[in-house]
Amino acid sequence: MELLERLGLLLQTERRRQSSLHGLSEVHLALLHYLARCNRFSNTPRAVSEYLGITKGTISQSIKLLESRGLLRKRPDKEDRRIMRLALTRKGTALARSGSADAWHSVLARLPKDDLAVAARALQALLAGLQESNGYRTFLQCGTCRHLESTGSGHRCGLTGQPLKASDLDRICMEHQPLYPCHPRRHRGTR
Repeated sequence: MELLERLGLLLQTERRRQSSLHGLSEVHLALLHYLARCNRFSNTPRAVSEYLGITKGTISQSIKLLESRGLLRKRPDKEDRRIMRLALTRKGTALARSGSADAWHSVLARLPKDDLAVAARALQALLAGLQESNGYRTFLQCGTCRHLESTGSGHRCGLTGQPLKASDLDRICMEHQPLYPCHPRRHRGTR
């Protein structure tokens, strides 16, 4: 617990520093990071609110501010005009990809791959267990979801029936369901 808490605090400190460099709050930066990683089914204000655990009002105000700064844009869903879709602009994508993760990736690159694999599995199991026991959505990648179906021409989401590109398998989804409770699965046939 102490190690996780300390790592979390270091990550939060870096996010705070990066967000202040751009005149944003941590919530604004977290919203941009989420949109850079989510799939096309999970780019709604509701999904952002659930992922970040923040009220709809706070998310709404954050979206307005980020839109006014040219970092994201809103548009109605093509099939259901009541649903608002969020998309990063080029400027928003660049900001979401900049900065603070570089030091983390540098340190991770120096660690033995076997150690990283063991640590990743343990952290995934811990996360899944906490999410399950608290009733939270998992918000993990499509490639680790029980709804993923392989077809002769690729992959499809069994929940929506929509075809999935290979790049979709690494995107996070609010409808994600682990194959087994507390046991996230690896990508099927893509790696």
